[in-house]
Amino acid sequence: MIKRIIGLLIAGIALLILWPFYLIIALAIAIEDGFPVIYRAQRGGYKGKTFRISKFRTMVKNADKIGGGTTALNDPRITKVGNFLRKTKLDEIPQIWQVFIGKMSFVGPRPELMQYVNQYEGEEKDILKVRPGITDYSSVEFINLDEIVGGDNADEMYEKYVLKKKNALRIKYAHTVSFKTDTYILFKTVFEVIKKAFRFVFKKPSKETTAASNN
Repeated sequence: MIKRIIGLLIAGIALLILWPFYLIIALAIAIEDGFPVIYRAQRGGYKGKTFRISKFRTMVKNADKIGGGTTALNDPRITKVGNFLRKTKLDEIPQIWQVFIGKMSFVGPRPELMQYVNQYEGEEKDILKVRPGITDYSSVEFINLDEIVGGDNADEMYEKYVLKKKNALRIKYAHTVSFKTDTYILFKTVFEVIKKAFRFVFKKPSKETTAASNN
């Protein structure tokens, strides 16, 4: 109950501060690739109830019909604006509203695709006993997921090398949830997001890009 009250207050303040950024991002997406600007998809939620997670759309329209559910490295479905939003994690900020209305928490097991939730067994079912969150241990550990799954067969690589590890980290959170744990994950997430954004903004151009610009 205390966690819910704190989340409600912080989300309310954040929404009041961030609404201009919501408008700017929405306008940028609409100019590049039209509407809708929000992507919504079914995820496994609290107490096993499904809900529609919200993100700023970072891929072309109907991307789920073009490719798989896992984003590959340099996935061609990602738009230019979407690439920036993903690298800076700004695509996730619509979920602050979902924290405000109680569908999510700031910290909690990262909600998974239903095709994988339906396969939960044993302790994995404990993941659904905790309200899903914007970030958790698995979000921090796999913040560069696209680099891990690579550019080919992303869904297969995710299922084979990542899914069980992410579930183990989700279970770890569900079994150790506390104010101390949430605080640690929040600060760790902010640090990793800043580091990821810094890498994106100040990355060195590849040899191919440099050669092309000199021709």
